[in-house]
Amino acid sequence: MESLSRQLCSLYGPAPGRRAARKIRNLIDRWAAPLAEVAARRSGASLTERDVLLIAYADQVREPGQAPLRTLANFCEKRLRDIVSGIHVLPFYPWSSDDGFAVKDYYKVDPAVGDWEDVASLARSFDLMFDAVFNHMSARGDWFQRFQRDEPEFRDFFVTVDGHPDLSQVVRPRALPLLTEFPTASGRRRVWTTFSADQVDLNFKNPAVLLAVVDALLFYVAKGARFIRLDAVAFLWKEIGTPCLHLPQTHRIVRLLRAVLDRVAPHVLLVTETNVAHADNISYFGDGTNEAQLVYNFALPPLVLHAIASSNASALTRWAETLRTPSSNTAFLNFLASHDGIGLNPVRGILPDKAIEAIVERVRRHGGLISMKENQDGTRSPYELNTTWFDALNDPNATESREMQIDRFNVSQAIMLALGGVPAVYFNSLLDSRNDRTAAEATGIARRINRQKHDRAQLDRRLDDHQTRSARLFSRYRCLLRARRGCSAFHPQGYQRVLNSDERVFALLRASPDGRRQALCLHNVSDAPVSVPFAAVPREARRDWASLLDESSSCSSGRGIRLGPYQVLWLGHRA
Repeated sequence: MESLSRQLCSLYGPAPGRRAARKIRNLIDRWAAPLAEVAARRSGASLTERDVLLIAYADQVREPGQAPLRTLANFCEKRLRDIVSGIHVLPFYPWSSDDGFAVKDYYKVDPAVGDWEDVASLARSFDLMFDAVFNHMSARGDWFQRFQRDEPEFRDFFVTVDGHPDLSQVVRPRALPLLTEFPTASGRRRVWTTFSADQVDLNFKNPAVLLAVVDALLFYVAKGARFIRLDAVAFLWKEIGTPCLHLPQTHRIVRLLRAVLDRVAPHVLLVTETNVAHADNISYFGDGTNEAQLVYNFALPPLVLHAIASSNASALTRWAETLRTPSSNTAFLNFLASHDGIGLNPVRGILPDKAIEAIVERVRRHGGLISMKENQDGTRSPYELNTTWFDALNDPNATESREMQIDRFNVSQAIMLALGGVPAVYFNSLLDSRNDRTAAEATGIARRINRQKHDRAQLDRRLDDHQTRSARLFSRYRCLLRARRGCSAFHPQGYQRVLNSDERVFALLRASPDGRRQALCLHNVSDAPVSVPFAAVPREARRDWASLLDESSSCSSGRGIRLGPYQVLWLGHRA
């Protein structure tokens, strides 16, 4: 634990750092027995092509008389067990706002969704990802109430600001006030609230805060978490006079958490959630051994949307050619939709401003909403598209066929699944979910447009009726997931070569780490037929391959491979 001590001394100074190190060692000793029992059930932290995560709320599926977590477990066991390996259960702790991300108590399950036994039931069939919402917590939680009572132990638990320092450099993720005034027993105090007045930021300059967070982290591991998602981690450390984003101290804390997990729970993987410019985002891999094992690939959703909206995959292709991870122990977490919107900041500098404006206008035309952020110069600009992924791609008022809309959706998901990394699929993307403007406008929360919850009986009827669009889309998605999980060429650490052919085609050659299995993945992002010339296909891929997808077939003639509108063609060795 020498490196841990060094990290703490760097953060807090020699004497406080050594005291903090001793206390963390005591924490580790206290958790050693339950964590050893959990670790014994794991063979290691390695990922394979069979790893696919579902993103879902604890109450995503509801059934009268049953805890929602139990209903989710039953639904996933029936419908997803053979295509999904793990579930990112969005915050299921007691909360006061932001649909779970204003946590009142890190150690409890919200009684409205179930209890820890229900979480354990889900963990018996699926790996679980827990949210570590450590940048902030609820202003209505016990810790903040004790801060307001001016209890000595909690007096410095939250970031407060005295006087009127220059905060103009602070990067603002939302167009909301940075500071919120609260009454306390010692008078009114202004508290740092990065995301909302109900989400008060923890003060990591206080070693006691870090110790409390480490304890919560180890508690999550003991409760069965295989993945820990560090929510909004880029904002963790505040230093007036800086942007308060990606500070060196923040990276030190991530490294410290990784060191603790490596010591007592090496099967647990850290995932960083930093919806920022791509270069900053991937900095959370560290050197490939000391920070996150998984980093959200935030540039992917807007780039795929742009490719399909413009029928041109050139920008997506150029960007994908640059994708690298620093070690074989790291991987991108690839996704297209989530409980949040589609972030635009990650593609600024990758896509031209006009291209970004075009997808913003497309989402508006399709009934979506646009969230704005406040810039340092006082102006406001779009930072997030609030829409379901299906409606971002498909105009609800269009007269085109149902199959064309499903094909367009399907090719987008195939691109995400084919890329090197671990895929994460939002629950509502397994369905043909449409924009819920009513929920967004009634609550004033734009992200509610894509947070629909489902009645279990109604959902089962939709999926069991093969004539519905939901059932057809779900069946197509299952086909993609089965093909991916059944071919080692899609291993997260496998070889990936991005191919240049027609600008309307996004093409990849994938290979397993040992090189024995290969897959040629072709995706037509346009509504017109395309022919990929054989000259654009690497020599090693010019083989008598068969389709990896049940519903596709290779169609070649003359000097090329023909793809229909929005067709997906994954080719691999014949069995």
